[in-house]
Amino acid sequence: MKLPGKIALMGGGSWATALAKIVLSTQESINWYMRRPDRIEEFKQLGHNPCYITSIKFDTDRIHFYSNINQVIKDSDTLIFATPSPFVKQHLKKIKTPLHDKFIISAIKGLVPDENMLITDYFTEYYKTPVDNIAVIGGPCHAEEIALERLSYLTLACQDTEKIRILSEVFKNQYLKNTISKDVTGIEYASVLKNVYAIVAGICHGMKYGDNFQAVFLSNAIQEMRRFIDAIGHVERDISHSVYMGDLLVTAYSRFSRNRIFGTMIGKGYSVKIAQLEMEMIAEGYYGTKCIHEINEKYKVDMPILDALYAILYEKKSPTTVIRKLTETFT
Repeated sequence: MKLPGKIALMGGGSWATALAKIVLSTQESINWYMRRPDRIEEFKQLGHNPCYITSIKFDTDRIHFYSNINQVIKDSDTLIFATPSPFVKQHLKKIKTPLHDKFIISAIKGLVPDENMLITDYFTEYYKTPVDNIAVIGGPCHAEEIALERLSYLTLACQDTEKIRILSEVFKNQYLKNTISKDVTGIEYASVLKNVYAIVAGICHGMKYGDNFQAVFLSNAIQEMRRFIDAIGHVERDISHSVYMGDLLVTAYSRFSRNRIFGTMIGKGYSVKIAQLEMEMIAEGYYGTKCIHEINEKYKVDMPILDALYAILYEKKSPTTVIRKLTETFT
């Protein structure tokens, strides 16, 4: 396998756009798959993504655009998937090209809906991609700050540390540093849970809970995250590492966090449906809450924060009542 070879971005949203900026800082050119040909034409005319992170300017001569997912896979060696998790299944269903000889990097911060499967497990089970040819990217790293070239950090995880060490060079530049890990499963679940907890942080913010409470809330959230991840599969990990705790903190506090924004709207009195309609982007924690709640029916980990959010989002319980009860469980 040639690494990194020709790199393809799979997706046209804000995170895919930020990743394209990163990759083009170290590579001469990229392939870029976007579902809609009209968006591609707009991109070529404007020199930037017409809908997401429009401040990032691109030299489109260095980008080979595709609206055919099978063709871009055939023409590429490393595939970086950065589509929102609720839509990943419908995109992957279009794939007829074998993936066993490709290297796949998942930048998707969610689970496969209905299947309640990690993205990496989905590729292994349904597309026969070897586990040594699959990696994940973890934060803390908001697309908007990549656009501003503010110093950021990534963690890349893969079972084959030599392969991911080679690929890590693609994601290093003057404003981006990274580390490598083997904790693929833990990082994937952490990236789902941090969105869940960011929604709760937003709800509490919308209800006028202060910084003192948010600090206590996040202390309890990181403990809950550790309990769940350890129950799924205990490996050597430091939950205080930036890919776990750091990603949780930035998602819970940042003004760029769509999950926090979504939660803040609910805390201010918006219904879940109206908050979703008002959002310009997907709050993946909404879907992650249901997936993790269903997974935890098997593991039965003590997860009062997750259960509280599930009650608000899916059982239509009063946020005021649920959050007040939740506060009694914190230490």
